[in-house]
Amino acid sequence: MVEQYNCTNCKESLFGKKYILKEEHPHCIQCYEALFSNNCEMCKLLIGCTSKDLSYKDRHWHSDCFLCSKCERSLVDRPFATKDDLLMCTDCFASEYSAKCNACLKTIMPGTKKMEHKNNSWHENCFACNRCQQPIGTRSFVQKDLKNFCLPCYEKQFAQQCVHCKKPITSGGVNYRDMPWHKECFVCISCKQQLAGQRFTSRDDFAYCLNCFCNLFAKKCAHCTTPISGLGGSKYISFEQRQWHNYCFNCKKCSVSLVGRGFLTCKDDILCPDCGKDF
Repeated sequence: MVEQYNCTNCKESLFGKKYILKEEHPHCIQCYEALFSNNCEMCKLLIGCTSKDLSYKDRHWHSDCFLCSKCERSLVDRPFATKDDLLMCTDCFASEYSAKCNACLKTIMPGTKKMEHKNNSWHENCFACNRCQQPIGTRSFVQKDLKNFCLPCYEKQFAQQCVHCKKPITSGGVNYRDMPWHKECFVCISCKQQLAGQRFTSRDDFAYCLNCFCNLFAKKCAHCTTPISGLGGSKYISFEQRQWHNYCFNCKKCSVSLVGRGFLTCKDDILCPDCGKDF
């Protein structure tokens, strides 16, 4: 006696018919396709048991429908990319979306190493010094007039030389008396403090910070003996080869200010008229 062998779903006999096992349960072709086969993303028709089912991220296609959405070439056994759920061959994807090399103007293909700077892209070998033509790679470089230069070439062709150290100035220079300096080289001739961004003055073509200039050259106040700079509109009193800060020009005895008033002298002292009557 022949054992009955029926479809798990519709219970129809599978004797002498084609069937498919699904987790060891037999199904007739019609039931298997209805229960387990997928619909094609392209044509929306069922992908039958006799057709090859190509899948990508839970989406399915007939092998004849697995095409580039732009040029319609078959993507079977070919690399492809997706954009907004559309399949594209790598050539079409690169032409449509990949960056163009700023030097050779050709597409930088996906997966190809590229160099980027300020929203521009280059092939690795195209990212080269405009002067020596050697690839820059990860070395430091300077961009001038939209052209790239390795540091040695830029210094030879464009950089000014510092008046002090005679080395090229590639960035952060200072111009003083129409001459270029590195910031770190432009210092007070006396204390060597950097002067870039600071107030300074000069004497005999040498630059001085204000403190050194005052200490070296400014007249000393006859009262407090500290320098009178006279810089920035500072006012002072001068009398018989002596000078005073305005705030130091006071009566020796009562300390009243004598600025704009008459005064008397007694040896090295200055006195208001009232205090001077006692002498």
